[in-house]
Amino acid sequence: MTIKETIIVLIIHLVVPLVGLLYFLQLRKQMKRENIQNPPTIALFVIFVAYGGLLLVLLTGLFWYWSGMASLGLFFLIFVMPILMGIITYRHRHTKFVSKYHWRTYELGLAYFLISICIYIAILVVKLVF
Repeated sequence: MTIKETIIVLIIHLVVPLVGLLYFLQLRKQMKRENIQNPPTIALFVIFVAYGGLLLVLLTGLFWYWSGMASLGLFFLIFVMPILMGIITYRHRHTKFVSKYHWRTYELGLAYFLISICIYIAILVVKLVF
């Protein structure tokens, strides 16, 4: 493995997840500092996993070699994560006006859920047409 490949793999599989985790921990600390009632910590962690996973799959596809683990991650993001995001959206439909964190949790959950439905419909249309 060349130095360039080593740097790419370290950035994709170590730096990007670490930056996401540090940002999540900072956000959690900020919610605690602002004394948010019932902070959506677990839901935000799932959202970070979902969007971070999408970023990792995208970066892997663009700059690294596709692998079985990348395929498993993509399978999880396509078939399991929309269900989890739908649950997050449903559970936060009444608490979305509590704080900006609750609102963003609801918004990001809904966006992922709706985007995946659009992708499923697009795949079905393409299969039916071609």
